Order: sequence, then structure tokens, then C-alpha cells
Amino acid sequence: MLERLKNKWKVTSTQLLIILCTFALGGSACGWLGRFLLGKLNIENNLIYLLAYILLITLLWPVCVILISIPFGQFPFFKNYLSKMKGRIFGK
Repeated sequence: MLERLKNKWKVTSTQLLIILCTFALGGSACGWLGRFLLGKLNIENNLIYLLAYILLITLLWPVCVILISIPFGQFPFFKNYLSKMKGRIFGK
């Protein structure tokens, strides 16, 4: 599976490890930040909280991943990755 990702993304083993760490750290930071921000809003209805959390995470994830990719030196990869994702979601 990792070899397939390396070939698909055209990266070295070291770059792949850094990219996977960036995904993990970005996702964790996004989840933490989402819970923190929603905790400040003090929403009591579970359904509204869940919907707000999903919306917030959807908006925060690209920002978190891009910000974390900068110190890891993977900004060009993630900029391209998010551009492709945006194209798939909204059309070209």
C-alpha cells in the first residue's frame, strides 16, 4: 500500500513518511481546534453540536494541513493535493 502511494504521489520513502505525519498532525490539530472552538460556543443540543462540528472540521482541515506542512517542507505537495481535491469537489 505504501509503495502504491509513493508511486502515485511520485515521492521518496522519506517524503512519504513526512507527508503521512503531516496528515496525522493536521487531522489531530483540526479535531482539537474544532472541539476547543465549539466548547467556547457552549452548544447544548447534541444534533446541532454534531452538525456544527462536521462543518467546522470540513472548513478547518485544509487550513490545519497547510499550516503544518510549511515547517515540514511539504507545502508544495499539499498545495497541489488540496487543489486537486477542490477540483474534484467543485469541478474544474
